[in-house]
Amino acid sequence: MKRELDIVIISDTHLGTYGCHAAELLNYLRSIKVDTLILNGDFIDMWQFRRRYFPREHIQVIQRILKMAAKGTKVYYITGNHDDALRRYSDFSSGNIHLRDKLILKLKGQSYWIFHGDIFDVFIRISPFIAKLGGKGYDWLILFNRFINKIRMAMGLQRMSFTKRIKDGVKKAVKFVGDFEQTAIRLAAEEQYDYVICGHIHRPQMRVQDVKGRKITYLNSGDWIENLTALEYKWGRWSIYEYDPADYEYVNPMLRVKDKDYQAVEDDEEQSDSSNQDAEAFLHYMLGRPEGQHEMPPL
Repeated sequence: MKRELDIVIISDTHLGTYGCHAAELLNYLRSIKVDTLILNGDFIDMWQFRRRYFPREHIQVIQRILKMAAKGTKVYYITGNHDDALRRYSDFSSGNIHLRDKLILKLKGQSYWIFHGDIFDVFIRISPFIAKLGGKGYDWLILFNRFINKIRMAMGLQRMSFTKRIKDGVKKAVKFVGDFEQTAIRLAAEEQYDYVICGHIHRPQMRVQDVKGRKITYLNSGDWIENLTALEYKWGRWSIYEYDPADYEYVNPMLRVKDKDYQAVEDDEEQSDSSNQDAEAFLHYMLGRPEGQHEMPPL
């Protein structure tokens, strides 16, 4: 049975890269029914996109989101640094899909400021070319990390994350994360927001801080490269979801209780011609379109 949620926020999926855990994200998206889905930046990695590498699972993630939108889910695509080319099309909407640079929400009388967070990254603004090269190096490190983890799992050892160890071991990286969070909280207080929600730094987080008598809640949805996390809002409360493979282990059909809301036929529906065409149209739109064309292809 699908879990019903009011809002889900995911960020930094980096579709089109070796590090993206698209199969796991697909499992997660299939397991939920949500009113509003917010893709908080770096959904498709345009910096490292290769036409020769866009696996089936990556296409299926797009198909699933389009299908959710067709069934009534409001989808907000917020631009990040790896998909910053889309910022020239900001404020575009088509049906339940909306492209934005930031999002302002009001929930239970409290104001929310939602954006990717790369505006705080001075390095990206000063030297975007070097930042892109660093992104490629990060992608290759993730790929090598997966290879090592396969060997470790075969030997009965636990998985390990090279990138986490590097970040935790380098004082400058730790300081950057701390500065990022503090800057977001300070600016949210200055702008009179109660919540500020970001992505970008690939670190899931929930913290509350008092700034001159004003309580500011900082949330970060993490990523689907290292942490496989999302922010979920239900019954007026936020929580951090962490992917657990055990939740999606295969169950023998003979033992499964039938549920009309969750049928195995869903997998077959994902492969329909119309669904494939919709995903391809979405990809063409995301990855560039001819000059002068201002309308998104029909979904």
